[in-house]
Amino acid sequence: MNTLQTLNNNKSFKLFLLLAGFFITNTLVAEFVGVKIFSAEKTLGFDPFSISIFGVDNLGFNLTAGVVLWPVVFIMTDVINEYYGMKSVRILSYLAVCLVFYAFVMVYLAMDLSPNDWWQFESGKLSADPSNHIVDMDLAFNGVMGQGLGIIIGSMVAFLVGQILDVAIFHKIKKITGEGKVWLRATGSTLVSQFIDSYVVLIVAFYIWSDWELSMVLAIGTINLLYKFLVAIVLTPLIYVAHIIIDKYLGADLAKEMKAEAAN
Repeated sequence: MNTLQTLNNNKSFKLFLLLAGFFITNTLVAEFVGVKIFSAEKTLGFDPFSISIFGVDNLGFNLTAGVVLWPVVFIMTDVINEYYGMKSVRILSYLAVCLVFYAFVMVYLAMDLSPNDWWQFESGKLSADPSNHIVDMDLAFNGVMGQGLGIIIGSMVAFLVGQILDVAIFHKIKKITGEGKVWLRATGSTLVSQFIDSYVVLIVAFYIWSDWELSMVLAIGTINLLYKFLVAIVLTPLIYVAHIIIDKYLGADLAKEMKAEAAN
């Protein structure tokens, strides 16, 4: 049997490819859609909140669209950690960061390309037409895709710090509790990593890079953390669903063997 046939028949390898692909894709998409700010309250159909934190008033759950996917990334981290160990998660995290930076370099190169005539009808203007027809597609493209360097660096620093903490705390809890209490190690590690993630990205991108007031950074970070905290708890049952599906796919013996090896 040749190497390709061996890999095709290897369930653990095929599962890793699927999980790794999903993990990296979610990370990339979260970065690109993060440029959009949305109102969580309006999305759910009720009036925005008016919260005061650290002396900052009229705060609501106005979040980047990326936060919809980041909890999924951290759940994927815990699933991969459970079956493949800390080293695999770290390799995927470093790879994801490199690919995000590569993707943004390609985007910035695309932004510098000269638009043709029908792509850019009227330089520097957006249409006031009620139909919201965009006159200058080049301006719109650059405005949406051209995220600031500070945000990219802040997001990736936060991602790496969060990932390193996530895998370390996950294994600490597992050594204490054993195979049981999946919810505790998965949710516990995710909550701690997202606590760090919520503040690090804002501190790097806006406090250090853009001279925001620290109170503003902490206030917005707290709002982000509250949202991520709620989402992490709501998504906890998905951890069990993922375990059931993966254990069934791998078979009890192989799943047990992989978990034991990953814990070492």
